[in-house]
Amino acid sequence: MLLIVTALVVAAAAAVRSTWSPCGVSMLSTITPLGEHSRGTRFGTTATWFVAGAVVGGAALGAVGAAVAAVVAVVSGAPSSTTVVVVAAVAAVVAAAADQCWAARRAVGHHRQVNERWLDQFRPWVYGAGFGLQIGCGVATYVVTAGVYLVVVLGGLTGRPAVAVAAGVLFGVVRGLAVLLGRHLDRPDALRRFHARFAAWGPRSRRGMVAVEVVAAVALAAGGLSGAIGVAVAVLVGLAAVAAVAVIGAVVATTGRQPATVAGEGLGVAGQK
Repeated sequence: MLLIVTALVVAAAAAVRSTWSPCGVSMLSTITPLGEHSRGTRFGTTATWFVAGAVVGGAALGAVGAAVAAVVAVVSGAPSSTTVVVVAAVAAVVAAAADQCWAARRAVGHHRQVNERWLDQFRPWVYGAGFGLQIGCGVATYVVTAGVYLVVVLGGLTGRPAVAVAAGVLFGVVRGLAVLLGRHLDRPDALRRFHARFAAWGPRSRRGMVAVEVVAAVALAAGGLSGAIGVAVAVLVGLAAVAAVAVIGAVVATTGRQPATVAGEGLGVAGQK
């Protein structure tokens, strides 16, 4: 049960953090009442299709985890065993360290943006659902947190394909619903003010994601082992995760590398892509 809950929490957190990706910010610049009115369409209709597409995309991400879960169930025979939970804890530590390390990069993974020409070439339901699908699957566009990959790993380690799919769908739902943050942006000045505030929260969202991954690692380590051993291992895992994040942060600072200039982290003008 602990592994299942952790997978779902990480899925939600990774989806929230991913809102600050270039594509996430782009959607909050283009799929707004202001943007849709300029194209002669309705925000509610496009947003509905966007959310629907994101849910399907999340299900696709979950399907990858489900395939892993099927293998784990066959190989381990006991998906909730101590070994599997400890592996999950280690994966969470690696994800936290990776997110801190990649703070000095422009983005995690590949640099692919959605095709904005779709806005002029297709009907709202096509570009709405299409953009939602790409963003909801988590890995088709910019990836700004290792938490996306951790969702697949944790879902797979549960050994329950249905849980893995549920984690992916939850990721897609949260990513899709983020478009509603722009539901009141019907004027240029409102759009600018929103994105100025949103950009300021970018670095905090990264730190929050790292914190979720560290807590997940500690919780999994404590839950995977019983008694004093579990507590001791949890403390060690927590210290190791914090040390890794601190060391990487210090290295980044001493080498003069600045945190990622990902959309939403340092952009004061909405709509830059």
